[in-house]
Amino acid sequence: MLILASSSPRRSDLLAAAGIEFLTVPVKVEESVWKHEPPGDHVRRLALEKAQAAFANHPDAVVIGADTIVLVGGEIMGKPQDNDDATRMLRLLSGREHEVLTGLAVIARRGTAIEVARTRVWINPLTDTEITEYVATGEPMDKAGAYAIQGLFSKFIDRIQGSYSNVVGLPVALVYRLLKGYPEK
Repeated sequence: MLILASSSPRRSDLLAAAGIEFLTVPVKVEESVWKHEPPGDHVRRLALEKAQAAFANHPDAVVIGADTIVLVGGEIMGKPQDNDDATRMLRLLSGREHEVLTGLAVIARRGTAIEVARTRVWINPLTDTEITEYVATGEPMDKAGAYAIQGLFSKFIDRIQGSYSNVVGLPVALVYRLLKGYPEK
């Protein structure tokens, strides 16, 4: 049995679209950044904590945990707290390149694998009106970096380098590669 330790509909949609059968088990972990914690270490730690939380109740399963952040100018951006925070994030991202990091942990009785996927994203310059109108849609509110590449915000994306599905929230090719190391019994 494969478990996705997540309540994210985007992660579920990505796995289902790839033809991977799984069950979802939502988990709660404290997602704050530790003082002086490098971004890659942060997403690795949270992915592992999420996978461990689900694995504790499903020790015979293979469990996937993931955590995604946006990194711009050295600042780690998670999900916005409110509309003002979303506006602040989008202003920071406007006309700039940034990086999307997803920590991925796969846990099974056979062991644990943890990796980080990195994708570079370039966003076109945004006007204040575009930012205000986008924030008003509500789409940014549960997304790292306050945007959804697969949604209304797609018109502002100039280009990406790396995994598109990573920017959505789950690097599917990396998931598949790691899962091949954990065959069913």
